[in-house]
Amino acid sequence: MTKQIKYGPDNPHPLSQMTTELVWEGKYDEYGNRREVDIAGCAMPMQKIETIDEPRSQALAKGQLELFEKKNTRLNDFRNMLIWGDNKLVMASLLKEFKGKIDLIYIDPPFDVGADFTMNVPIGDEREVIEKDQSTLEMVAYRDMWGRGTDSYLHMIYERITLIKELLKSEGHLFLHLDHRVVHYAKLLCDNIFGNDNFMNEIIWVKGREGGASRSHSSRSMMPTEYQSILVYAKNRDCRQWNPPLGPYKLSTVQNIEKDEKGWFYTRGRMGRKPAAWELEAGVALKTYVCDDLSISKEDVIKKITAPNAEYVVIGDVWDNSVVKNSRVTGYATEKPEGLLEKLLRAGSNEESIICDFFCGSGTAGAVAERLGRKWIMADIGRFAIHTSRKRLIDLQRNLSEEGKPYRAFDVYNLGRYERQWWQKERLKGADEEHRKMVLEFFKAEILENGPSPLIHGRKANAYCHVDSIDGIFTREEATAVAKAVKEAGGKKCYCLAWEFEMDLRLTTTAIEQELGVKLMLIQIPREVMEKNRTSPPPFLEMAVLEAEPVIRKDKDGTTVDIKITKFMPSLAEVPSKELEALKERAIKSGFDFIDFWAVDFDWHPDKPFNHHWQDYRTRKDRSLKTVSDARHRYPQKGTYTVCVKVVDVFGCDTSITVEVKL
Repeated sequence: MTKQIKYGPDNPHPLSQMTTELVWEGKYDEYGNRREVDIAGCAMPMQKIETIDEPRSQALAKGQLELFEKKNTRLNDFRNMLIWGDNKLVMASLLKEFKGKIDLIYIDPPFDVGADFTMNVPIGDEREVIEKDQSTLEMVAYRDMWGRGTDSYLHMIYERITLIKELLKSEGHLFLHLDHRVVHYAKLLCDNIFGNDNFMNEIIWVKGREGGASRSHSSRSMMPTEYQSILVYAKNRDCRQWNPPLGPYKLSTVQNIEKDEKGWFYTRGRMGRKPAAWELEAGVALKTYVCDDLSISKEDVIKKITAPNAEYVVIGDVWDNSVVKNSRVTGYATEKPEGLLEKLLRAGSNEESIICDFFCGSGTAGAVAERLGRKWIMADIGRFAIHTSRKRLIDLQRNLSEEGKPYRAFDVYNLGRYERQWWQKERLKGADEEHRKMVLEFFKAEILENGPSPLIHGRKANAYCHVDSIDGIFTREEATAVAKAVKEAGGKKCYCLAWEFEMDLRLTTTAIEQELGVKLMLIQIPREVMEKNRTSPPPFLEMAVLEAEPVIRKDKDGTTVDIKITKFMPSLAEVPSKELEALKERAIKSGFDFIDFWAVDFDWHPDKPFNHHWQDYRTRKDRSLKTVSDARHRYPQKGTYTVCVKVVDVFGCDTSITVEVKL
């Protein structure tokens, strides 16, 4: 018979001695040990794929490069970074160089368990829009985030906040942007990581209803939500850098505005009193004065100091439209107003500070940081987010340069593989071979059980098939290895089916075909293969088709080279199935309508990042797009040169080709 344990003052029950703690599934392992973030296992080398500076082509064409460089306002002390990849891997990879060096980190992670990630994107010259679906990578990341509800969301936040603390300077700040559904959980979690004493405040951003109640609160029985929360944490409150945010006076505060004997306006009451002479001399009560213009009336002063863009007094923790100008730039679904980010960045950083945003979306944090003279690092897992941010920062870079204001160049990096564990574990019982068989069956290809190489998994007509692993991104190294295996097997073509492809992979496949004589056809595995009970094959689409040719002109000063796009057809991989057939026909007839951005590197080398010598892109205001560059590029001497042309479609998917120029 089991002896019953008696608990009491001499033998306290274990539960009676527990401290307050937020616990979620995954916080502890099977043995009760706290799971640590595997920083070393997540750190990966980042590959620079683009370098972006103000285009120099016009100066080169006019022979004014030296003058251009003299007038250039580019700062060369730091190159900003835009990184495509899972932000957990990105942060772990940045620790080697930036541990304890970041001044401010702002993140705005998804916080809606039922979020719909489809969005409308414009095409062509007109105001026509089509739906863009969530990419497979984004979909898997989101399901990993919310797959087990709040438990998996908290574990995701815990890992990233832990890495954020490691990156921050001792005087640095974290701004964590959330809403009413998860902010209370995140507050306890951040208290645990940063310490209760380093919680500085919760900023309430009164965003308004923005056209009506949200989808989740559309019922008349619910109260519409009009605010979001921003938790503010310091790495160490005793040495933090802080610039109190300023804003307009409240109208109620200045109703009793008065003048002193010199005619200067000042306020009494809640906001202060008339300062003494010694206070004026010491500058202690400077903010008490609201205006020293003797020529304007009291009414005009009140209008001036209560205007939305006025900055006279330290504001509190509730920011409404009188404090934050609620403007959008890109139309991106989750875009936050620049006015909000400007208040945050001014408060928690100074010029030359390094700002990070690891859920960058449309790139608002980086754009504001650039405009305020801060350095920035941004990351996102979505191609469309990276493209939107890239285009936005290029536009800002041009504007600052034209205005004679300082700016910094930036580089685009590629990082990471994202595991699709939820599908592999739940549906395929962890077997990668089952995944390959399923994909090949849907692709209507013959499965090769004992193929000529472990990298060759099937055959369709006169081509071999390679199916990338379920947790992989098809990379340059893999493409080269597959091509060599196909050549050794006597083949000349291979379908490469993968969930995601490394950026700019077309450059590698073009070089491989020239070197090995093997054509690799890059086919994205459609998301529909993961649907339960699917029997009919979904559409398998090759990456975009792009063709271009050189335009060579002779003038009195010599020969100039430009590039003309002659053909483009997008892959439509991220278009919802219901719209696919109609858009296929549209893409064949007018593929140029789907080009959102294109750029040219006139001196491309396979071992160097793509260099933006010239680019053109559509904006929200101007939907026109050149199909022939106007760089008038001049080469120093006769010879054969390789030009690279990069096109990004309206969905954020890019493709590149090389064009040979003989002079």
